[in-house]
Order: sequence, then C-alpha cells, then structure tokens
Amino acid sequence: MSRTTTRAPKADWTDPDCPVARTLDLVGDRWSLLVIRDAMDGARSFTEFQRRTGIARNILAERLRRLTAHGLLAQRTAPTGRRQEYVLTDAGRDLFSVILTLRQWGERHAFAPGEAHSTLVDEHGTPVPEIVPAGADGTPLDAGTTHVRKVR
Repeated sequence: MSRTTTRAPKADWTDPDCPVARTLDLVGDRWSLLVIRDAMDGARSFTEFQRRTGIARNILAERLRRLTAHGLLAQRTAPTGRRQEYVLTDAGRDLFSVILTLRQWGERHAFAPGEAHSTLVDEHGTPVPEIVPAGADGTPLDAGTTHVRKVR
C-alpha cells in the first residue's frame, strides 16, 4: 500500500495533529463515504453514483471534485471514449478496511435482531470475517488497551 497521496493543501484542519480529525476533514461526511463505497462496488459514472446514492446532482458534483482533488478518486476517459469516469486511487482503495469496519458495526448495531440487511461476501460467496484489531502478539485491542502518543 502506498503511503504517498496527492491531496489539496488544507490550511484549516479541525485538529492538525490528529490523523482521525484530518481523515474526517477529507471523507467525514455521509456522501463522501457512500461515493467511495459505491466506487469499491464498481460505480464509475456520475449517473451511476447518483442512481445508487440518491444524492442531489450539485452535492455529488462537489463530492466527486473534492475526492478527486484529495487524491482518493481519479478521472479517466471511459473505455467508450465518450465520457469521463471515476476510479479509486491507491489512497481510495486504502479506505476498504474503514468501509468494512463501518459496515460490520452497522450489522451489529444499526439493525433490529432479524432485520434484513446486506452483507459483504468474498469471491466465493462467504461472508467476510469480522475485523478485530490485534497487537503484535495477537492480543485483541480496544479503546481500553491503547492510547495516543504524539509523534514528532
């Protein structure tokens, strides 16, 4: 995975020292993450993103512009040569575990027991296992076993 991304400079970070805050400044609104989700699921055109999300055209145009400016999506000419399409960059694909973790949290907490919902499956149709953060020794990690350290 690439650690370098191209992103537009942002002088007004919510919290300039916090990676969570900076990430939320880039993709922390509902529509941005849904556009990324749909790009991961194969959406490429403006029309397809709009159909899948129901987002207003002006909002979608702004989100696609921002996601492209921050290096999460790239524009390229579609194979037909008649229009532009949007594709995930390495930085955009790196959000897969974020989308997966949000999905799994939602499966556990956003639905009533027995309520129907979608689930993510691998190429063989097997549900994707739950993500559980672990330390170098394999011990499960949570908010009670970790803390933030400033890096300079």
